[in-house]
Amino acid sequence: MMVVRCFTFVICAIAVAKASSHSGMKPDTAASQPNIVFVLADDYGYNDVGYHGSEIHTPTLDALAASGVRLENYYVQPICSPTRSQLMSGRYQIHTGLQHGIIWAYQPNALPNDSPTLADKLKESGYATHMVGKWHLGFYKNEYLPYNRGFDTYYGYLTGSEDYYRHSRAWNNTPYLDLRDNNGPIRNETGHYSAHLFTQKAIEVVRSHNKTKPLFLYLAYQSVHEPLEVPAQYKNKYKNIIDRNRRVYAGMVSAMDEGIANLTQALNDSGLWDNTVFIFSTDNGGQIYQGGNNFPLRGWKASLWEGGLHGVGFVAGGGLNQSGVVNQELIHVSDWFPTLVRLAGGNLNGTKPLDGFDQWDTISNGAPSKRSVLLHNIDILYAKKGLPLYNNTWDTSVRAAVRSGDYKLITGDPGNGSWVPPPNGQMYFIPETIESSAKNVWLFNITADPNEHNDLSDQEPDVVQAMLKLLTAFNDTAVPPRYPPNDPRCNPALHGGVWSPWE
Repeated sequence: MMVVRCFTFVICAIAVAKASSHSGMKPDTAASQPNIVFVLADDYGYNDVGYHGSEIHTPTLDALAASGVRLENYYVQPICSPTRSQLMSGRYQIHTGLQHGIIWAYQPNALPNDSPTLADKLKESGYATHMVGKWHLGFYKNEYLPYNRGFDTYYGYLTGSEDYYRHSRAWNNTPYLDLRDNNGPIRNETGHYSAHLFTQKAIEVVRSHNKTKPLFLYLAYQSVHEPLEVPAQYKNKYKNIIDRNRRVYAGMVSAMDEGIANLTQALNDSGLWDNTVFIFSTDNGGQIYQGGNNFPLRGWKASLWEGGLHGVGFVAGGGLNQSGVVNQELIHVSDWFPTLVRLAGGNLNGTKPLDGFDQWDTISNGAPSKRSVLLHNIDILYAKKGLPLYNNTWDTSVRAAVRSGDYKLITGDPGNGSWVPPPNGQMYFIPETIESSAKNVWLFNITADPNEHNDLSDQEPDVVQAMLKLLTAFNDTAVPPRYPPNDPRCNPALHGGVWSPWE
């Protein structure tokens, strides 16, 4: 097991140094291209980080966020592959054909390779590019593997979830290995808890980095997605939590928080931290049935309510201009693509039209966000709910959500809209207001009502109409969704007992 090394004193020292700078700018001696370290947590809920008042202890995340810029109007997608695809492409799901569901391990599907990934563009700008952890952007052909999508090296797993110790995922009830690097399957890490393993591999990347190049490290933890598994010493910290799922989940969060402490210490020990932009993000809201929590936000993972897509996120590191800032500007996961390419001194030549915005001035200098509109998604394959309310605009029975300024419009079936406090022995729901089962339009002023208690759709019909037209305009630019049936050729038994490309 890796030894915890306290990084809090380093973070505080950086914050003090920044506060003493009259200009707030990076020193003149800093390299023009900062190192970029992006840590993505899996299924990490809004109410699962200490600085949001959680009972789960996250001293590393709290200190890092306090030393940098907390993003409190930050959005991701409700489920895994969509967030990862928008991070890597800078493009909405409706423009990559991934607007329905996730990429299942059994599907011949992937993030299209008709536009460069974030890793491609950073590599083009001279970065050493490395990925550790969960891919989940398709692997049915070799060309879709991470080390063929811009990463110099890759160590991790390709599917959406697996056992934390055996590093396996089942096909027809038989577990098969899903752990590999550039050279092929890794068969000797059974029993090595993935949060420890992936942290170790990320630290190896840092320690072996050739400083003649800037570093891009993308660490996509398995934590804290189910299955609920963690070494006993972590869950034993939470004997006060009665609910078993919540207690184990809390331990998983602590293991991840420790891993991030060790990674940031390695960056400091290697002399990289002072010129590093460190980004932390969740991929979607917490799954309440597997220990996660998003209270007081409404809903949870896979829903279009705020609990499904209002993300935990912050930026820290010595390469950042600001510290101790809580940023309320609208930022989306697709914005990282142009933001980081610009930060790297690169260009957007060769990319298909982006949906993300360069937000570096917003993050580093507090400038207003360049984004006023955000398409959460349009999913025409999702089961329709109710009947269309109008004949001359968007079909309100279709699952969709869009944000414009303060307002958020939801149509179709957004998922369960209950508010779920952290369980205390027994999970209970604060149910939605009793509504018609056919209701399929909601309007909220998210700035005034971030927890979505007050539906304004009847009071603000003109706003509803304007936002329905906005959905129509977005849908006019959409490509057909790609969601192929399962392919039995994926069977790992046909590929040496390992999840592997099959075409």
